Amino acid sequence: QVQLVESGGGLVQAGGSLRLSCAYSGEMFSDVALGWYRLGWYRQAPGKQRELVSTITTGGVTNSADSVKGRFTISRDNAKNTVYLQMNSLKPEDTAVYYCNAGFYYPDERGYFEVWGQGTLVTVSS
Repeated sequence: QVQLVESGGGLVQAGGSLRLSCAYSGEMFSDVALGWYRLGWYRQAPGKQRELVSTITTGGVTNSADSVKGRFTISRDNAKNTVYLQMNSLKPEDTAVYYCNAGFYYPDERGYFEVWGQGTLVTVSS
């Protein structure tokens, strides 16, 4: 069973910084039958659809939304089984619930599926 536990959300003024953490666990991450997995952060603002923020592969390749490039950085610490999202120069439009995500791919009938954390609220005041 996979568990993703986020922390680090809160209230910050515009221009400030926050670092989100997501502790991940579960045997699936070390399953020899697994093709690959990817960790990431998504966010959902009030009244809007959930959107991609940043992802990182097991090889350390990252991908980020244009709206956060140059301000947010995703990273991972394999020894601590934790993925981070460093958020700098925060804007009011970054206000959202931020979700940790793990995507798994099996090269068999299981295919691709995702697991989500419970979310952590980030509020940026102007």
